[in-house]
Amino acid sequence: MSLPPGFLDELRTRLSLTDVVGRKVMWDARKSNAGKGDMWAPCPFHTEKSASFHVDDKQGFYYCFGCHAKGDAITFVRETENVSFIEAVEILAREAGMPMPERDPRAQEQTDKRSALAEVNEAANRFFRLQLQQSGGAEARAYLDKRGMKPETRDRFEIGFAPNGNALLRALKDQGISAELAIEAGVAAKPDDGREPYDFFRDRIVFPIRDGRGRLISFGGRAMDPNARAKYLNGPERLLFDKGAALYNNGPARAACGKGQTLVVSEGYMDVIALSEAGFEATVAPLGTAITERQLQLMWRMSPEPVIALDGDTAGLRAAYRVIDLAMPLLQAGQSLRFAILPEGQDPDDLIKTKGAGAMQEVLDAAVPMVTLLWRRETEGKVFDSPERRATLDKALRDAIRPITDASIKGHYGEILKEMRFQLFRPQRSGNGGARGGGGNGTPRRAWVPGSGGQGRYQVAAVPTAGLKASMIVSGDDNNADLMREAVVLAVLICNPGLALQFLPQLEGLHTRTEEHGALLHAILTHAEETDAAALRQNVIAMIGQEALDRVMSHPHVQIAPPVRRPDADTAQMCLTEELAKLKARRGYRAELDEGVEALLAADDEKLTWRLRQAAEARNRATKAEAEDRTEFDVADNGLALSRSEREAFHALLSKINPQK
Repeated sequence: MSLPPGFLDELRTRLSLTDVVGRKVMWDARKSNAGKGDMWAPCPFHTEKSASFHVDDKQGFYYCFGCHAKGDAITFVRETENVSFIEAVEILAREAGMPMPERDPRAQEQTDKRSALAEVNEAANRFFRLQLQQSGGAEARAYLDKRGMKPETRDRFEIGFAPNGNALLRALKDQGISAELAIEAGVAAKPDDGREPYDFFRDRIVFPIRDGRGRLISFGGRAMDPNARAKYLNGPERLLFDKGAALYNNGPARAACGKGQTLVVSEGYMDVIALSEAGFEATVAPLGTAITERQLQLMWRMSPEPVIALDGDTAGLRAAYRVIDLAMPLLQAGQSLRFAILPEGQDPDDLIKTKGAGAMQEVLDAAVPMVTLLWRRETEGKVFDSPERRATLDKALRDAIRPITDASIKGHYGEILKEMRFQLFRPQRSGNGGARGGGGNGTPRRAWVPGSGGQGRYQVAAVPTAGLKASMIVSGDDNNADLMREAVVLAVLICNPGLALQFLPQLEGLHTRTEEHGALLHAILTHAEETDAAALRQNVIAMIGQEALDRVMSHPHVQIAPPVRRPDADTAQMCLTEELAKLKARRGYRAELDEGVEALLAADDEKLTWRLRQAAEARNRATKAEAEDRTEFDVADNGLALSRSEREAFHALLSKINPQK
């Protein structure tokens, strides 16, 4: 059975020789370098203890320095499985997921046709290069000079020029090459309306495209006319050329990777040439389309971790994001991608010309792994200020890594993304720690702040400022009571996370007396769904700062509150109910009194007595309610809250036992 040459090329592209051979040998970990595809093992073809069997995964060949066995993946399967050539191909095709081609009795004819088409392209290339040197190529030469492309660089990359008209077809005809063969090669085209064939490339700088074996498979052209419909144009897909399975500068880049260079993937021909001339010879580019799966496989055959160098604009980032989704199902241990994002508005050619090769090297050295760019795609420009939005992020991240087939890689992706998520939602406060206690020799005094589950921490105690000492907080008037109750409410919510959701209507209607209390309340409500006390505290600190929280938590009136000293859901719920009710009653009274005073000022004498009586009764009601509330609990010397009625009953019992008591 004859096989099309393209089939074997595709098979060798999809397979890793290291994987094929690895089923039969044990690699020598000391001599092998998986990252470079340089593997060593005891030879499977003869008995030995030393590792003299060498596999070059990039070149796709093995060689034993002991018995001199050599070959490729097909040869290895033939020798180790004792099968024929076709059977070895079938085994590898199944492994690569490629269906075997139908028997083609004209396979040799197809091989001959490919060779003939490659010769047509070589003839066209000679014509294009000659045209660049003649008078008709003066404008093209001037453009290349302006771009800084030296004559030796043009020769190295075989740059040519396609003139206007059908000059190529005439030149090929003089060499005995028919227009039909030129059309099959892709250097000519025939209109659908039946008109005569014409040159496919006209008035364009021409870049030859060769495959990994050095065969000239097509061309790319850059228009000289700034008003041309397509600035860059690749040859049409034909028998020789499949642009989704080819890379510009494939052969030279593979050779440079073999010398240890990192594979760089840029966007176009001029970028490849500029990078290569600057010393980055292991550079390739896709051919006018988004990167395909087959192109990724070609890249990984050359380098285990290519660097995708893209422009830093929106289009470049979108291209990078598409590559991420394409690569996810194909990831393997030692086979991934990194992304180098160039400064916005600059391509590699621009950056090298303005700042030199060193600046480009810095960009490549700063290349980020796929997981970093994936996180950027899912979070950049988005706000996660609600449980629903955070859940949306979680789902997007899970969906993004779901296609990864390698369980170990998927696990590592999950761990890293989880840590990134933690850093996003749990920002850590930086600062210097210190020993517990203190107070002498300039050491800040530290106070213990209780947390959930009996846990807590020491913090620097708040020192009252002169402004605070002169404020109403310590003045003893009625405003002091409201401020203290607000502080207790806020402290209880901090120490007992989750309760804010139960009191959400009351808290949203609570108009705090100070901006600082208002900011703290806003921070608590923003993170009302948080159930971990330490996490809630860190989130609040991130929004309002440590000092603002310390001023509330360190006040003696707050520290003696039972649900602050010993957090407990039931006690905290009872405390919040009581304090919020008192705040509502006092503020209702004040609003009623203000309205009454305003009405009194405008009232006539007959209504004055009635208005005064109404205001007094409102005051008495609020005062009575507050007094009754005060009698519900007393605070003992040890800080424990005691029921007033239980205490009175206890004293009555003691009086009966001991009349002197």
